[in-house]
Amino acid sequence: MVRGPALTQTMWTADEIARLCYEHYGTRLPKKGKPEPNREWTLLAAVVKVQLVADWACGGSNRPTQVTKEVVSMGTGTKCIGQSKMRKSGDILNDSHAEVIARRSFQRYLHYQLHLAAALKEDSIFVPGTQRGLWKLRPDLLFVFFSSHTPCGDASIIPMLEFEDQPCCPVSRDWANNPSVEADGNLEAPENKKKCEDLGSPVTKKMRLEPGIPDGVGHHQSFGNQESGPIPPSISGSNLTTQELATVTGMAPSGAKVVDVYRTGAKCVPGEAGDSGKPGAAYHQVGLLRVKPGRGDRTCSMSCSDKLARWNVLGCQGALLMHLLEKPIYLSAVVIGRCPYSQEAMQRALTGRCQNVSALPKGFGVQEVKIQQSGLLFEHSRCAVQAKRADGPGRLVPCGAAISWSAVPEQPLDVTANGFPQGTTKKGIRCLQARSQQLGCSGFQL
Repeated sequence: MVRGPALTQTMWTADEIARLCYEHYGTRLPKKGKPEPNREWTLLAAVVKVQLVADWACGGSNRPTQVTKEVVSMGTGTKCIGQSKMRKSGDILNDSHAEVIARRSFQRYLHYQLHLAAALKEDSIFVPGTQRGLWKLRPDLLFVFFSSHTPCGDASIIPMLEFEDQPCCPVSRDWANNPSVEADGNLEAPENKKKCEDLGSPVTKKMRLEPGIPDGVGHHQSFGNQESGPIPPSISGSNLTTQELATVTGMAPSGAKVVDVYRTGAKCVPGEAGDSGKPGAAYHQVGLLRVKPGRGDRTCSMSCSDKLARWNVLGCQGALLMHLLEKPIYLSAVVIGRCPYSQEAMQRALTGRCQNVSALPKGFGVQEVKIQQSGLLFEHSRCAVQAKRADGPGRLVPCGAAISWSAVPEQPLDVTANGFPQGTTKKGIRCLQARSQQLGCSGFQL
């Protein structure tokens, strides 16, 4: 495994990254494309540039450094088009999950920065490489990826422990036998969730609205320790073998009893072994490749867990930009907001299952990315909106729009719905104006 740039605990904290992203979301992103209050929720992702600035005012070899942090790309979204809506013309966004949009926006930022470098601008993040005609990232920079929620797919298969009071009730045996009910978000929950959880209770409100917890507290299925809540079913009645439980119980703290797992709606790709579908902790098989969750028409887009794992091996720059770079652009760290979370599941999904990847071109490798969780809750997350609306009328639904923001001077914002710029009519789909800014880099010239 390849180590990225040195990261010290004093450089930044998970809460600092989360707070910076939440503030950017509130001040720089428009109202258009954001969730409708008390009715819709969404997910947020971003890339933060961290720069080390030497303090030349201090002498000596151990000069202290200042750390500057800046959001350079951001995305919101929960949707993904089905296979039947894909277009050969390539003029539709297949995947509009926040993590993927943030990465696309990051690529727009990288292309713009390379344009600055080619124009000999001193404020570019790129400097000439050792090979003629190629560029490399400045050594005083690194990038941190933030997501308000655990990525869909393998990273969302999180064990529920017996001593925990869960933020949503474990899936019953009846539901396990009827897995056709899927959620639009990253973690699945049964439709009768309200029957299991009293959202108006003081304990639940305290759990959901607590402003923050110290860094690192959430490294084992965090949501705080509630005083009361739904009682998980005993695993003893599930008739599970020791072998079936091995992959899940390995993620539990010593002595803790795993009673169930959070479900993911992400389905295994053809050719994988597949999930057992058994009730309780053996419902899922971990470590498999999956497509994104969703109702109805099945999608061909891989889960965010799988895409993050790929970026951790191949970089975030994409094939086009790699022709001009000496080395891939890797993420140095991943920070997750307050949500159901497992440090072990994240490590497995992003790096652990990639350890046997070999025969890579020079400069590529599995990165030892730093993974942390923040204690700060995203204001438009499903959990936060549900707590605010309590038993309000209507159904809580995911926001249908997605926002892309990039730190570029021309058209930094792009709001889409159903894969096209928001407001596009059926008649105007074939027009050039109906193409999202995320679909190409035609403005990039050297």
